[in-house]
Amino acid sequence: MPDTQKRVLYVDDDAALGRLVQRRLARHGFAVVHAADAAAGLEALAGEAFDVVILDHDLGTSTGLDLLPRIREQAPSLPVIYVTASTELAIAVEALKAGAFDYVVKTVGDDFDALLLSAITQAVEKGVLLRLKEKAEREVAEARDHALVLLAEVNHRVSNSLALVSSLIRMQASASKDPETRAALVTTQARIAAVGDLHRNLYTSDDVRSVDLGAYLTSVLDAVRQSVADTGSAATLTFTPATVLCRTDKAVSVGMIATELVTNALKYAYPDKAGEVRVTLATDADGITLTVADDGVGWRGTGPVRGSGLGSRIIASMAKSLDSQVDYVDVSTGTCARLKVPAAVIERR
Repeated sequence: MPDTQKRVLYVDDDAALGRLVQRRLARHGFAVVHAADAAAGLEALAGEAFDVVILDHDLGTSTGLDLLPRIREQAPSLPVIYVTASTELAIAVEALKAGAFDYVVKTVGDDFDALLLSAITQAVEKGVLLRLKEKAEREVAEARDHALVLLAEVNHRVSNSLALVSSLIRMQASASKDPETRAALVTTQARIAAVGDLHRNLYTSDDVRSVDLGAYLTSVLDAVRQSVADTGSAATLTFTPATVLCRTDKAVSVGMIATELVTNALKYAYPDKAGEVRVTLATDADGITLTVADDGVGWRGTGPVRGSGLGSRIIASMAKSLDSQVDYVDVSTGTCARLKVPAAVIERR
């Protein structure tokens, strides 16, 4: 049998008609396997590959409508042509609803042969297209899954590498005897940790386009708390999170701003190194609001800055990337810095 010959499964309890269909379709290059009942049809489907199924309505003890769902379940993309001797349109409609590709009214003569041949030809073409479509979809899905695995691995390795760099800087800070050098190294470690925590969130996420900003900031602030504690500060840090999905690139900007504001508060708000720094992440229809407040010596965002001023430049740059800015709220005691980011900026695209 030539490899190009199309194979047809013909399910009909009429043995004589089965042989007749086999002979007629063979003239047009089709190889027909006849199954006399539903069980034989399902057995043939399980053991051989076919290009199309011709299913008769009357199968003696059952109907083609009973068998059609099982064929669809066993071979979802295999076209089925429903054949019925009845001119009752309801049967054809039920067959089409159940997944038949086409239907042909069984008659005696050349009309039936022509209609059946036309339906088979179209069904075979549809079957080829469906298989090509399914193959393309599988290849796309496999390529996507492979890319996601690679991306997760990249994020994992970047996170591990940044964690190593952070640890080395922490060791260097602990070994430094100069307070200013130690403070600069601690701040650098916190900045690196903010980026590393983002990659850690990404390789455990189902969607690398966005992260849970509340969970991300929790890990970032834990790292900041630990870094500053290593310098001997007794100040406490509390965080009230909100669950909000944020674009990955925008989340790191928010994380960097939070890192700088909290580090400054823990370092400078309390000269005696004891006090509380409160961080709040809130969300509403307009976007998100990040607030960092303390009850310390107070600063309103104006006048000379303490330290190198690099933190202020980082805050300004990150806020600009968020189409926003950090404002200092006029409070009676301490400092209250507030960042408002529009929803359109942080939403996943």
